[in-house]
Amino acid sequence: MATLLQFPLSSISQKTQLHTANDHRMLFRISAQSRDTVQKTIDPVSRVEYTPGVLDHVFLKLFRNKMAQEVGWDSEKLGYDGLIDVANRLMLARTNSETKDAAVRILRSLFPPLLLELYKMLIAPIAQGKVAAMMVARVTALSCQWLMGTCTVNNVDLPDGSSLPSGVFVERCKYLEESKCVGICVNTCKLPTQEFFMDHMGVPLLMKPNFEDYSCQFKFGVSPPEEDNTLKEPCLEICPNATRRRTATTNTL
Repeated sequence: MATLLQFPLSSISQKTQLHTANDHRMLFRISAQSRDTVQKTIDPVSRVEYTPGVLDHVFLKLFRNKMAQEVGWDSEKLGYDGLIDVANRLMLARTNSETKDAAVRILRSLFPPLLLELYKMLIAPIAQGKVAAMMVARVTALSCQWLMGTCTVNNVDLPDGSSLPSGVFVERCKYLEESKCVGICVNTCKLPTQEFFMDHMGVPLLMKPNFEDYSCQFKFGVSPPEEDNTLKEPCLEICPNATRRRTATTNTL
C-alpha cells in the first residue's frame, strides 16, 4: 500500500514543482516585459517625433531659397536633404568667420529690416530685456520645429540670479543629426544665431548643443562666455566632412 501511494504522491510532487517553475518563468517574462515598458516610457530617446505641417514646408522652402541665394547654388535633392546639401556648400571654400557672416545675412534676409530695428529699439529695453527674451523664446519654439524637431520652452537662470521662462530645449536637433557635423552646427547655426539675436534684435543668447545626444539648450537673456567650450569640440566620428578630409589625407600619403 505504501508503494502504491508513493508513486502518485511523487508524481504529484514533480508536477507541482514543474508548474511552480513554469509559473516562475511566466512571472519573470511578465516582469521583464513590464520593466522594458517602463524603460521605454522614461527613455529620453523614445519621444514623439514632430510632424511638419503646411506652414513648416513653407518655412523650409523659404529658408532653403535664402540659403541657396547666398551660396549661389542649390541641391537637386528634395526637402530637408537638399537643405543639408546647401548647408554643406555654405561651408565650402569659406573660413569659419566667413561662414558665420554668411549665415547671419541669411537670417537677416528672413525678416523685414524695419521689424528688427523696431524690436531692438522698442521691445528689447523693456524690463531689462526680460520681456524680449521670453517673446523670442516662444516664437522660436513655435516656428522653428520644422528645422530642429520637437522643442519646448523652459526656465533658465539669468546672470542676475533670477529664473525666467526664456529657454528653448530642443530634444534632438534634426539639423545636427542630419548634418552629422560639429562645424555646420557651430558655424552655420550656433554662432550666427547668437550674433543675429544680439546685434539685430538686442537679445543676448547662449546656445549649448550636446554632441552626444543631439539635444540643444537655447538660453535667451544669457550672453555667451568669453571662452566657449563648444568651439573646442572635435569632429564627430560620423561627420561626412571629416571622413572626406581623412580620405583625402590618406590618398595623398
